[in-house]
Amino acid sequence: MAVLVVERSGGVVTATMNRPEVRNALDAELFEALRVLFTDVAERPDDRVVVLTGAGGAFSSGGDLAPSRPSSDDVATVMRRFGRTALALHECPRPVIAAVDGPAVGAGVSLALGCDLVVASERARFSLLFVRHGLGLDTGASWLLPRRVGPGKAAELALLGEWVDAVEAARIGLVNKVVPTDELMGAARAWAEQLAGQSALAVTTVKASLRQAPDITLAEAIEREAVDQARCSASDEFRQILQARQR
Repeated sequence: MAVLVVERSGGVVTATMNRPEVRNALDAELFEALRVLFTDVAERPDDRVVVLTGAGGAFSSGGDLAPSRPSSDDVATVMRRFGRTALALHECPRPVIAAVDGPAVGAGVSLALGCDLVVASERARFSLLFVRHGLGLDTGASWLLPRRVGPGKAAELALLGEWVDAVEAARIGLVNKVVPTDELMGAARAWAEQLAGQSALAVTTVKASLRQAPDITLAEAIEREAVDQARCSASDEFRQILQARQR
């Protein structure tokens, strides 16, 4: 049984983490399958947007903690390997939408944070339980969380490790939208189809500029926008859109 089920239709790639017996806990195989997916999508022009979700009424219960106690050097090696998946997600030029149903815990929250948009079901809930397990943050959470919810709320979520329900997650900016459970995939798919139908160059350009914005000055952002706008306005997609509006 594949730990990641990937389906493609109309430019939308739906990736379902498929370890329902352990609430889609992230083991080495699943982390690697996700890394390969994000890298592959980046190289396939027909893939316009990704929807990431979990099977069996859960998004992900986080890292699959091994019963053994590896040495600190071994742990660091494993974490760096898992971090490559977080980097592949962050560097994927296509927009990625997380469709979160049920629990998202630890590294599962990190995956959702790494996505561009997050849609949650009413029964979704989130927790960065690392500190309660005697662990630090991983899979990019220390970088991603403050950018999503701000430094004060990030400290609260990371240091206390408490559960946050879907409504509160939307209030603090952890998720973009909350929908009834039976409408979750429909809502994620609607956004995905909207994105897939827009200019691929424009969408990837906007994603890249938003991702870079916190790390550059306003002057640098304005210069980047000028270059990006010139490139987009010279594209065939822009000319087609302009012609369609003039009819």
